[in-house]
Amino acid sequence: MASFYTGGGDQGETGFLGKGRISKSSLRIEAVGTVDEVTAALGFSRSIAASEKTRSILLQIQKQLYGLMTELSASPENAEIFSRITGEDIAWLEGQVGEIEKIVALPREFILPGETPASGALSLARTITRRAERRVVSLYDAGEISNKDLIAYLNRLSSLLFILEVYESSQSGGTVRLAKGG
Repeated sequence: MASFYTGGGDQGETGFLGKGRISKSSLRIEAVGTVDEVTAALGFSRSIAASEKTRSILLQIQKQLYGLMTELSASPENAEIFSRITGEDIAWLEGQVGEIEKIVALPREFILPGETPASGALSLARTITRRAERRVVSLYDAGEISNKDLIAYLNRLSSLLFILEVYESSQSGGTVRLAKGG
């Protein structure tokens, strides 16, 4: 049986959906790695979520994020072949936001994360998503990707994760704690 590791990355380079190898410190690999962190944080959030609705939404997002990582992994020459995220995916996120907005009262102020384990995990996932968005913007600004839907998707995702954080708190019988005033 072959070993799980190959040793191919021992010199600081990795393969991608393009010709040759690239540095593990490249903008592309940094963006892919950060989206991978989002996926892991969402998996943790899903595993402790109180609501089946939250778990279902997060599972769908995790699947979409694998498509997003595939697209980020493709060189500009191969981008069309591996294009995955579209306006339909963004519209789906917006639809989820709209559904949850109907059933929870959203604060218009900053909240403190952590009223429940799931809401705290969702807040962490949201902040990692914001970092992923910044990495993808850097990749776009460098001309390494051309699909602006990737940026919009991550932006909407962070909004949805905030709303899910509030929703999860409410599903556990709690409320959110505002950052100002105690």
